[in-house]
Amino acid sequence: MNTPISRELIDKSIEEFGIKDFSKATIREVKAIAALAEKKSGVEFIKMEMGVPGLPPSKVGVEAQVKALQGGIARLYPDINGLAELKSEAARFGSLFIDTDVKPEGCVPVTGSMQGTYASFLTASQCVEGKDTILFIDPGFPVQKQQIVVMGAKYKTFDVYHHRGEKLRAKLEEFLKQGDIAAIVYSNPNNPSWVCLRDEELRIIGDLANRYDVIVFEDLAYFAMDFRKDLSKPGKAPFQPSVSHYTDNCAMLISGSKAFSYAGERIGVVCMTDKLYHRAYPGLTKRYGGGTFGTVFVHRVLYALSSGTSHSAQYAMAAMLKAANDGTYNFLDEVKVYGERAHKLKEIFCKHGFHIVYDMDMDQKVADGFYFTIGYKNMTSGQLAKELMYYGISAITLTTTGSEQEGLRACTSFIEDHQYEELDKRLTIFEENNK
Repeated sequence: MNTPISRELIDKSIEEFGIKDFSKATIREVKAIAALAEKKSGVEFIKMEMGVPGLPPSKVGVEAQVKALQGGIARLYPDINGLAELKSEAARFGSLFIDTDVKPEGCVPVTGSMQGTYASFLTASQCVEGKDTILFIDPGFPVQKQQIVVMGAKYKTFDVYHHRGEKLRAKLEEFLKQGDIAAIVYSNPNNPSWVCLRDEELRIIGDLANRYDVIVFEDLAYFAMDFRKDLSKPGKAPFQPSVSHYTDNCAMLISGSKAFSYAGERIGVVCMTDKLYHRAYPGLTKRYGGGTFGTVFVHRVLYALSSGTSHSAQYAMAAMLKAANDGTYNFLDEVKVYGERAHKLKEIFCKHGFHIVYDMDMDQKVADGFYFTIGYKNMTSGQLAKELMYYGISAITLTTTGSEQEGLRACTSFIEDHQYEELDKRLTIFEENNK
């Protein structure tokens, strides 16, 4: 069977990494195998496995960071609580773009949202004895579960695919009534499906968080990137949907990586409600001798993890948020290209017999965005991921995201203009070989 890359080469490359079940290959493993196969074969891979921004970074951020570095800021340790201007602008950003009230005190810079979730999970799992489990509304970012494993905590998960709308209530209560859930986490827009939880669903999550006294961590890594509506105007509806409208038991994670294309400097902000920041928990008092969720998060957990966040990057994030808040910088204008790429890629895949796995967002078509999901006939996730490698196309399986559906997550960030035609050619061969 003719394929752009020999099957033997791919199989041998996978074997070198000791991967027995390709459906469980991590993002980094798929990336490394693709790089190795590309080097050995000389065939350019169409890489869709990594969720890494491929756009130029925000000039507003770069200029502010360079200015701070030239001013000698690198000589100083950052304040563990965060740069005052960044905290203030993050609170403003929450008000203007989410229509929610958070205080500057509760807005804490972190070394990317990855550190934000790690510190959040760790703190939440220590709050109340017996509540030591994190509940994932999946599919989700695979590495967050790895974080739980690394810290020795526990997690539970369910695929939201069949539990949208009012159905979400019963499914959540199945877990919450067991009494061991410390916190709930989800991304919105969702990585990888790109479905967006609606206000009615966020209200359900908020109501149950109040009733069962659990914390909600809202991962807003792809802030306002539901391109079906314009969420880019500060202080004007529509706003980024958020559970913070329905519960005070929550924290929102705002990342510099995707919306501002500032991934390399590892900067984000965890925005805790005032109630959560100042709440004392018996487990934290027993372990640390006192403190509140917020002070333990900052002065115990973050201090132990990194002793603060890159000083100069905080100046960059503060400047980007300020410009967005002032209305002088429309950050979404720069990232709409992801949606345009997704639209083109979906058309090519569907033309050759693929289907979009998470195709509907309740009664609407799912948005075109940073990610989309593809399946092919009756192929399992692992079979499809491996088969596409023979065609120089790399993506990760939905299995690794906690999804119960068969298929792959594809990312648009590294797609180059010349690759659309090449993808069409390769999928023509794929379709012929897999009739």
